[in-house]
Amino acid sequence: MNKEQLKANLLSLERKINLLVGEHKTLKMEVSQLKSENDELRSLVKSKEEQISSFQNKIKISKIVNEIDTGEGNTSELKRKIDDYIKEIDKCIAHLSK
Repeated sequence: MNKEQLKANLLSLERKINLLVGEHKTLKMEVSQLKSENDELRSLVKSKEEQISSFQNKIKISKIVNEIDTGEGNTSELKRKIDDYIKEIDKCIAHLSK
């Protein structure tokens, strides 16, 4: 191999390395953006799950109120349900305070 071929190979190698370095930087930025988006989406999912849980509790409470208003069911069963809901609320509060 002569000097000019070595120089051409070296220049070609440098160009390829520069392309790889540029692509590496681009991919690192993309990974960073995707991680950020992933964190935001996880936060959104957690928020939505909390909203669903809240709505489910409201529905349960609404059913209890309807049972009280219509006089359906006996009083001891209703008291038991209310006690169960209070225990569940206490568990939620304890979990949230951790």
